[in-house]
Amino acid sequence: MKESQCPERVKVSPTETWMTQLARNAVDDTSGGLKRCRYVLHDRDAKYCKAFDDLLASEGVECLRLPPRSPNLDAFAERWVRSVKEERLSRLVLFGACSLQRALTEFVPIIMRSGIIRARPTRYSSLLR
Repeated sequence: MKESQCPERVKVSPTETWMTQLARNAVDDTSGGLKRCRYVLHDRDAKYCKAFDDLLASEGVECLRLPPRSPNLDAFAERWVRSVKEERLSRLVLFGACSLQRALTEFVPIIMRSGIIRARPTRYSSLLR
């Protein structure tokens, strides 16, 4: 699909200006989805320019780039989510985000000790604590 055929709001090839505006919207005080987040994980695509990272950093959101050439990263994440669903969430009735947060906070140390997931220490390990 050519860019001229796309609706106005859809960008086929995002520019640095567009990505910077996207970051501004994400940390907006009234409707930003990242206003209470500490970290943003993103790949090494060129669309995540320095201005994008700098704007988020100025609002207290640390941008963490995923390791280069890591095809198994998605598999590890999917395995972790499946383990959480099967081992914990399928047996609970949750009442909102606080219940979910508490269940996950209690489950992470259990799953790491049990060896269900063989986690290697990475630079992202501190995020689990």
